[in-house]
Amino acid sequence: MTVHSVPTSGGGVGAARSIRVFIVDDSSVVRAIFSRIVENEPGLELAGIAASAEEALSQLGGLHVQVILLDLEMPGMGGMSALPEIIRRSGSAKVMVVSSLTAEGAEHTVQALSLGAADALLKPGAGSFDQAYRDKLVERIKSLGHRPLRRADQDIDRQKASFYRCAQTSARPEVLAIGASTGGIHATGQLLAALPPEIGIPILITQHLPLEFSHAYANQLTEVSGRQAVIAAEGVALKADTIYLAPGDAHLRVARRGDKVVIRLDRKLSDTTCMPSVDPMFEALVEAYGEHVLGVVLTGMGRDGTGGARRVVEAGGNVLVQNETSSAVWGMPGSIARAGLAAAILHPRDLAARIAASLGRAFP
Repeated sequence: MTVHSVPTSGGGVGAARSIRVFIVDDSSVVRAIFSRIVENEPGLELAGIAASAEEALSQLGGLHVQVILLDLEMPGMGGMSALPEIIRRSGSAKVMVVSSLTAEGAEHTVQALSLGAADALLKPGAGSFDQAYRDKLVERIKSLGHRPLRRADQDIDRQKASFYRCAQTSARPEVLAIGASTGGIHATGQLLAALPPEIGIPILITQHLPLEFSHAYANQLTEVSGRQAVIAAEGVALKADTIYLAPGDAHLRVARRGDKVVIRLDRKLSDTTCMPSVDPMFEALVEAYGEHVLGVVLTGMGRDGTGGARRVVEAGGNVLVQNETSSAVWGMPGSIARAGLAAAILHPRDLAARIAASLGRAFP
């Protein structure tokens, strides 16, 4: 089947601000439904459709696209195999995996996210594309497709300089806590892979991710980091150089028990309504470690982590955030930066160097 490319709209103001979406799916029904959703939504524009990864690759180099909806399970090359090249050819486009595999093939979805896909959303069965699903899809597309007016690193660095705290405190970290959402699996992988093999403190991670993906993500973290990664379990004592991942159905809290710090799982709804949420993790760590908390907030939608970051900073700890250029969505880290709570705003690999320095560890 031939790819149907949609020409760029005229140069009016509305067209210039439209988010251009490219759809890759072998189902003609799904392509038609997604096309209608995009075409009927103000602010979105259909850039093109393809029935296979091969057809998509043949078109993407010549199109201006901001968001790509990608099926993973397709005949031929398939979405997973094509993903790195799709990202390369599309330039700055953000890829959202929209596949039935996002529910039944958690390993595949986490792998796609680790390879650079920014987000993933379940593709419902026939007859299940209701209004709630359409609204969710549009919201995610718009969040991924947002672009600030200036993209040059030096401009962004100067613009964000005023958001920095006055100085990073000298408190030596005794625990590293990472929070992330949209695009966070890829960013967390970049950070962990760049850290020294041993940092001597436990690592806690809260990633906005459904429970179905927790085991797959823990396995992926083990592989990319060279450390043991486990799903956080009630009562387990924290150990240095072990990664503890918040399960998809509970906040990752801790409590001090004598000379140990143990995991506590909390399933109460947080103020941000996220489950799991970064805020409860940061707040509990401050209660257990005081000023010796080093928090990191990576790419993600919303403001989760800002309240907890404030607690960390008020206690004398430090919070580092991902920069806008490398973020899929600069919501969570941007909120902390604008609040004046970030000791540094950097690419994940540079955040790893800052973490190593704060621990007196040689950076690889």
